[in-house]
Amino acid sequence: MDNQQTYTTDYVTSKDGTKIGYRRQGRGPGLVILHGGMQAAQNFTGLAAELANEFTLYIPDRRGRGLSGPCGENYGLQKECEDLEALLVKTGACYVFGLSSGAVIALYGTLHLPAIRKAALYEPPFEAGPVLNTFIQRYEREIADGKIASALITVLKGLSLSPLLNAIPRFLLQPLFNLSMLRDGKGKQDDVPLKALVPTFHYDNVLVQETEGTLASYANVRTKILLMGGGKSPAFLISVLRKLAEVLPRARSIDFPSLDHSGPDDGGKPAMVAAQLRRFFHESD
Repeated sequence: MDNQQTYTTDYVTSKDGTKIGYRRQGRGPGLVILHGGMQAAQNFTGLAAELANEFTLYIPDRRGRGLSGPCGENYGLQKECEDLEALLVKTGACYVFGLSSGAVIALYGTLHLPAIRKAALYEPPFEAGPVLNTFIQRYEREIADGKIASALITVLKGLSLSPLLNAIPRFLLQPLFNLSMLRDGKGKQDDVPLKALVPTFHYDNVLVQETEGTLASYANVRTKILLMGGGKSPAFLISVLRKLAEVLPRARSIDFPSLDHSGPDDGGKPAMVAAQLRRFFHESD
């Protein structure tokens, strides 16, 4: 791994005219990496460093974030798919990896974009609308009231991503998260502050809700797929992976017992995930 890898930035223009900015790094076959909710390209610095010696990485800020234009009207999976298609056409990349809602987009792309030869999916919240519905109204109210830290707590507790976080009362978390927001935004020039990312979860919810009742259609996917998940992740995400494994004809699964939903993220253990991505994308079709 080369920790000194640097990236350049560029953009593509999607079908509706929206500019999609991305980071380009490394050398080798093209691999597009799609981030999840309340994230941007910056969340994959560690993963990129692990893979850049063997792949040319294209890591967009998905629309509505950072280097990219707004989500715009009629936002949904089709718009995200058009963004991905524009990136694949410009770069010639044929491999895609997605985390969480990014994995939902990658999976949707396998139905509609023949250019995708292989896709690796880390815990897509597919048909997980009922889980999000338990807290999304509170989240939307807090965003409308400008309570960004509160909205972040609502999402993290609602998704049960951390047993420790779930055990800490909200009144104790609130001042810590408020302080974190004040200190946020001191990263690199292209990094997106967390306080700007939290409101974008609204759009991730749109994507998740759109997947409801569509599982059977993925039996037609002929793309080779790697399903990935952490043993410490919420039960609903593990259940999704099992359902997808039963439906997708060319899928295989790998479990990381020591990882949770943040496994590929800089806050997780990206080296472990990168090792499996390397193996999957290098093996013959």
